[in-house]
Amino acid sequence: MEIRTPKEITDFTLAVGKNKTSMPAWRVAIQAIQAGAFIAFGGVLSLIVGFGFPEITSGNPAMQKLMSGLVFPIGLILVVVLGAELFTGNNALLVPGCMKGHYGWKKIASNWTMVYLANFAGALLFTWLLVYYAGLTKADPYHSAIIGIAEAKCSLPWMVCLVKGIGANWCVCLAVWLALAGHTLLEKALGCFLPVMAFVALGYEHCIANMFFIPLGMMEGADVSVWQFVADNLVPATIGNIIGGALLVGAVNAYVHLRK
Repeated sequence: MEIRTPKEITDFTLAVGKNKTSMPAWRVAIQAIQAGAFIAFGGVLSLIVGFGFPEITSGNPAMQKLMSGLVFPIGLILVVVLGAELFTGNNALLVPGCMKGHYGWKKIASNWTMVYLANFAGALLFTWLLVYYAGLTKADPYHSAIIGIAEAKCSLPWMVCLVKGIGANWCVCLAVWLALAGHTLLEKALGCFLPVMAFVALGYEHCIANMFFIPLGMMEGADVSVWQFVADNLVPATIGNIIGGALLVGAVNAYVHLRK
């Protein structure tokens, strides 16, 4: 079966958007909790693999980023293939339908809000139970690595974090768009893989991924307060993610392919 063309992908998002905005709240919440856990799963895998070979990566900083990037995409692959609700993916997926008048911005705001909060809940639950409580990062090099990651993320200048957020969700939503081009598991996985690997290797800021990295660092003793986590990272990263996904992917593709 041939892959979808760019216009066919954008046309397909119209049906996707209608389905997402008409879904019962309980189903949205469950699927969004799953998505948060899936992204956190990708996060811990990237931490274990990327920082587990210090003798190789200590003199080769790009190697650590590459190794983390190679395994992190499992999170988005699970989201896409299993139909989970991810805030950052929905930033782009819901925009074409709104631009065509199939539903209004209130529907989008409602979906984004519920999915964001449920993603946070899923990521936190996975992080506390299956990573922190399970002791996966209790010992070095993972203990010191996650503390350093959390403190570095919350020390970024606000505008730098926002711009990195734009880059992150531009990549993630391009990955979602590429996955929609495919029909088979392999095609969807390949579509997700390369752009997500790129955003991880480049060090961009993804708000849902940071709902894993920073809380885990805080659990392990990072010098980061809840206020710093929210105000210095989560807020600018989220704003940047919305710009990168809704504007640079959703709106641009809708304008190019759906405008008569």
